[in-house]
Amino acid sequence: MRKKLIVTLVCIGIIGVIIFKLASNKKKIDEKNQPVQVENIQIPVTVATATQEIQQVGIVKTGTFTPFKEAKVLSVSSGNVQRLLFELGDNVRKGQTLAVIDTRLLELDLQKSESNVSKLKRDLQTYTELLQGNATTREKVDEIRQNYGDALNLSRQLRRQIADASIKAPTSGIIGSKLVEEGMFVTSGTEIASIVNLSQLKVQVYLTETEVYQIALGQKIKLTTDVYPDKIFIGKVTFISPQTNQAYNYQVEITAVNDEDTPLRSGTFVYADFSKHTSQKILLIPREALNSSIQDASVYVVQNGKAVLRNIKVGGEYGSNIQVTEGLKPDEQVITSGQINLKDGALINVSK
Repeated sequence: MRKKLIVTLVCIGIIGVIIFKLASNKKKIDEKNQPVQVENIQIPVTVATATQEIQQVGIVKTGTFTPFKEAKVLSVSSGNVQRLLFELGDNVRKGQTLAVIDTRLLELDLQKSESNVSKLKRDLQTYTELLQGNATTREKVDEIRQNYGDALNLSRQLRRQIADASIKAPTSGIIGSKLVEEGMFVTSGTEIASIVNLSQLKVQVYLTETEVYQIALGQKIKLTTDVYPDKIFIGKVTFISPQTNQAYNYQVEITAVNDEDTPLRSGTFVYADFSKHTSQKILLIPREALNSSIQDASVYVVQNGKAVLRNIKVGGEYGSNIQVTEGLKPDEQVITSGQINLKDGALINVSK
């Protein structure tokens, strides 16, 4: 009995040692598998300070072309589309029939209405003669006259609805969208297409108070685009807003003929050169500080040892510098190299 007890205790001891050894090994393995703590890396960059300088500033504004005219083609009557007489991209003229709505039910209603008009007209004549012979009452004649007038109005309305079933182009231009197909049911006010008139193009720009007093209605403006870099389009100022917007700028509209040899489309980015110069204090940064295109400009600004991404708006270029019109303040530092390794909030080390 005593021997068995000793054997049991020995076995328990051996098992305990094995468990302790396994736990010790697991701890060492877990310690090895722990991720290595990486110190925060500071990315080396160079910076420049946004500075204000007085420059001879040319009035060059950016904008996008919009159509001279743009119109929606709406259905005036309800019914199934019997015929569509256009396709996307078709050139159409003002007043041209674009679609026809099924009017068979309206025509049946018109026949009934006109038949009722004829009957009431005869009744009115008959009862008017009877009234002259005191064979009926004036109330009866007035009632028939009222019914006759209502029937006439109904016939006029039905004829108008049948005429409106031929949907016509409200302006000349190109079919820009087609929203229905033959056989579809439409209700009054349903848009079936849109027409874009690109014979002329408009561009809207915004001028400051100083700038707006240097231009006049009818003034010729040079327009350029990246699409045709060697082509200068001549536009004309057709509208100057009499009041400012919320940013205290004045809206100016320029209209230009769309040249058939170098056609432009709506939405094309354009530069409008007013050929005027003024001395202004402007904010400049190096061109290389920009992270993307001029149209979608952004820079990294140094804040508390970090690179903070900020969207800005830019103006004209002055040598190797570019004007910042919105998004930066004087004396703020922008990163000019090392941007490829940066992300918003990254730690940086400014190189001297």
